Amino acid sequence: MRAKYLVLLVLVLAYPAFTWLATNYYPDDPNQMVWDDREAFNRKYIQAIDRSAPLQQQQISQVLGGPDITEALTTEQGLYQIVYYRTLRAISDGITTKDECTALLFHNSNLIAVADDAERQYRSLEQQPTP
Repeated sequence: MRAKYLVLLVLVLAYPAFTWLATNYYPDDPNQMVWDDREAFNRKYIQAIDRSAPLQQQQISQVLGGPDITEALTTEQGLYQIVYYRTLRAISDGITTKDECTALLFHNSNLIAVADDAERQYRSLEQQPTP
């Protein structure tokens, strides 16, 4: 009888410890998340990006995984790539559109703009004559 209570006590105490360990030390993997969890993860990560520190495209893709939509443009200044990560699904139709995503703009793999600013800069680059 005493052993039952001891086992129960150990389980009750161990559960919060295992939960804390899992949430603090188990890395998030966007590829293993269901779509709404992945959107929330993407949104939270993108909102927390520190624009004062240089950030490489590879660093972001290691955390967020591959983008949902990608476009690229080569100019005299180098390669510009705009990537879209889904952050807010509008319609659950199995198709990801740009209006459901947040844009990140890279110049030669360096992050230079986020969200609406990234869209604006990329569209203005598209309007420039090609070399």
